[in-house]
Amino acid sequence: MVPMRTVTAVAHRGDPYRVRENTVASVRSALQRGADAVEIDVRLTRDGVPVLLHDGTLERLWGHERPLRSLSWDEVRGLTSGGVPTLEETLRTVDDGRFMVDLPGPPDPRSVRRIVGAVHDLGARERVYYCAGAEAMLAVRAADPAAEIALTWTSLAPPRAGLLEAVRPRWLNYRFGLVGRELVDRVHRGGHLVSAWTPDTRRSMRRLLDAGVDSITTNRVDTLRALRARRPAADRP
Repeated sequence: MVPMRTVTAVAHRGDPYRVRENTVASVRSALQRGADAVEIDVRLTRDGVPVLLHDGTLERLWGHERPLRSLSWDEVRGLTSGGVPTLEETLRTVDDGRFMVDLPGPPDPRSVRRIVGAVHDLGARERVYYCAGAEAMLAVRAADPAAEIALTWTSLAPPRAGLLEAVRPRWLNYRFGLVGRELVDRVHRGGHLVSAWTPDTRRSMRRLLDAGVDSITTNRVDTLRALRARRPAADRP
């Protein structure tokens, strides 16, 4: 019998339409709404502490223009009244969640090693996987030969065979507008799973479900869960 496939529902930065993104409260809200995993963005402070933040500065979310890389962890904590959590705090506090760790900063191998090392030190390797572009994922693979990787790819042209051999991703992670049945079938034939980001309308989610993707990252994870529940699990192509 062919195993049944359930599309993985990934909450983008937590539950950002209800709770400020990349916070412990937002992560918890997403999991309460049925997320299978939560995508979080991780960067380093000036003193090398991995924290949850997508942007290079605190301006959009916290009203401070200074770059994160110029701030110590104590300064970040003070400027945000403890609102920006560390990766350690998040993984320890939310110990029943699975996380897709996005690495949005410049692909610095030392920073990547610090983040991957923190995951190892916390004993969280089995519930963390990583996504970003090729340079960052090559650094992840060097830091952890067993890491689960979703290689973010922004072109319809397939990744080079040599890159796939070096990164060894489980997933290819595409912007949702690029994804259709032809691309999904091609990626599956190559032995990889397809992840798509970040559709927020029912129409876009339905199209991706019809195309046969394996994972969808969205800001509206409860909507995705409802759409997924209305259709039978499909056989994997």
